[in-house]
Amino acid sequence: MMDENQKDSVREDTIAEAPDAAGPDRIAELQAELAEAKAAVLYAQAETQNVRRRLEKDAADARAYAATGFARDILSVADNLERALAAIPGELRDDDKFKPLVIGLEATGRELATVFERHGISRISALGEKLDPNRHQAMIEVASDTAEPGTIVQEMQAGYMIRDRLLRPALVGVAKAADAPVGA
Repeated sequence: MMDENQKDSVREDTIAEAPDAAGPDRIAELQAELAEAKAAVLYAQAETQNVRRRLEKDAADARAYAATGFARDILSVADNLERALAAIPGELRDDDKFKPLVIGLEATGRELATVFERHGISRISALGEKLDPNRHQAMIEVASDTAEPGTIVQEMQAGYMIRDRLLRPALVGVAKAADAPVGA
């Protein structure tokens, strides 16, 4: 009967001889399978990391731009408030009866601007700028001797950005070269 030391020795000999018994082809095959399995694991880890990043970006975008639809709707309120303030004649602004109304409308406009700012909504500058088709929508061309062609000379409706995305383009009038006099 074998004692424990002899059994361990036999096991070690068997294990040591096993790779040789398998032959060099089997070792190469196993090494290739191992390399393939390692590559598959690395690919799966990379894919998982990419999916995680994509989901994090999508979640961040959803948080940042969740109010886009509401913001577009509220822009018409801001436009109407601006038009209402612009329509009040100067003599009514100074009239004691209308002064509280004007002050209230102006305060509402300031509060709306503060809310827009808090949510990353900003007005696009237009007048005097070069036409940028990514931010401005040209509605008309205006002949001008003073402004360089392609410069915005009229703003019909304010445009807005929400963070780095266009919420609504500014509707503008763009300068064009003045027509040459007849007979010149």
